[in-house]
Amino acid sequence: MENRNSFTSSLGFVLAAAGSAVGLGNIWRFPYLAAKDGGGLFLVVYIVLALTFGFTLLITEIAIGRKTKQSPLTAYGSLSKKWAGLGIIACLVPAIILPYYCVIGGWVLKYFYVYITGAGAASAADTYFTEFISSPLEPIVFMVIFLGITAFVIYRGVNQGIEKLSKILMPLLLVFIIFIAVFSLTLTYTDESGVTRTGLQGLGVFLIPNFDGLTLERFLAVLVDAMGQLFFSLSVAMGIMVAYGSYVHDDENLKTSINQIEVFDTAVAFLAGVMIIPAVFTFAGVEGMESSGPGLLFVTMPKVFETMGTWGFIIGVLFFALIFFAALTSSISIMEAVTSSFIDRFGWSRNLAASVVLGITTVLALLTCFGYNYLYFELPLPNGTIGQILDVMDYLSNNLLMPLVAIATCLLIGWFLGPDTVIGEVEKGGATMGRKRLYLVMIKFIAPVLLAVLLFKSLGLI
Repeated sequence: MENRNSFTSSLGFVLAAAGSAVGLGNIWRFPYLAAKDGGGLFLVVYIVLALTFGFTLLITEIAIGRKTKQSPLTAYGSLSKKWAGLGIIACLVPAIILPYYCVIGGWVLKYFYVYITGAGAASAADTYFTEFISSPLEPIVFMVIFLGITAFVIYRGVNQGIEKLSKILMPLLLVFIIFIAVFSLTLTYTDESGVTRTGLQGLGVFLIPNFDGLTLERFLAVLVDAMGQLFFSLSVAMGIMVAYGSYVHDDENLKTSINQIEVFDTAVAFLAGVMIIPAVFTFAGVEGMESSGPGLLFVTMPKVFETMGTWGFIIGVLFFALIFFAALTSSISIMEAVTSSFIDRFGWSRNLAASVVLGITTVLALLTCFGYNYLYFELPLPNGTIGQILDVMDYLSNNLLMPLVAIATCLLIGWFLGPDTVIGEVEKGGATMGRKRLYLVMIKFIAPVLLAVLLFKSLGLI
């Protein structure tokens, strides 16, 4: 069994963890939810939850990783043999996510290629995205390239792969997102009916709380949306932060690092909203902001870029470069969670473990691609959506297994082992844990209840 690597610096850990957190879910889901859930109202709820609920889950998983020096598959069993089964579920989550994430990463790579070769105008056609994902070969080619880049970084290891790339890509991502966000605020457009809309008006839609028709039921819906977003935003309940935590030196100040991850992630989520909502509002009005997920990135945004004229080409290239960086840093962290689990559980070398994960992921990713042509079906899901293979995998991992992992982790630390398990790890070496009283209340009482509500909603029970 090879020696476990470690991040060489606190900055390397923070950028790698932030790179994992700043993924597609942060960029394509956050702006849509903010627009749907009353703008500033969603922002306030999200920030409060990030500092309480999100902080609790994040610091717990990183502390478990550092304390056990194990990946998710074996870390929970290392804490308590009775809870070893939780490690299997925690490892299963990234194993399910990785194949379809790489398929979507391939879509991003395709659009980046289209824009950088000057053919971006074609992608604004109504049928372009559907024709692309349903074609039998092209999505597979781009998926294989994206997965290959991801695997290459994993083969390179923690220091020369994950940490080194994160130090390059994360600053670039931040520069690109700030530039596009500022540019979005300068936009002005007059539609065919003579109505003029501006980017600053769109910013108002994003920031100003909309309390029209606010009821207890609607507020609870906003709360559940914000909680669900935190899973994507902070990469918790995916085994990732346990794996990354296991690479952190014992003398690192976890409190400081986690505060930096929270700030970085929340800032990028906010900037994603500033980048997308004003631009979409300016050229497509309130109706244009109703798209989420793939529809926002691959249908709505190309139409917005097409309307911009010459600037559309430049912004389109930067936008899809930004999305590619975000997708890549996240896919790397997802693959690392599974690879490190196999290394720790079976004593394999990194190359062998990564090769096995690559093989399994390739097969499942191919099936996911075929879900839009040869294996197409429409399956009603308990949360009210209609899904294909990708949607079913997403539902299983994000809507069912992730809340279960998070609930079980709260019960393990809050009630079975005791919160001092995490607090002691955070305060190792004389450090102090901020928000300690908040953590005690959240891990034992509030977080499990909120997670149960999220799970019941996913099951269609409420």
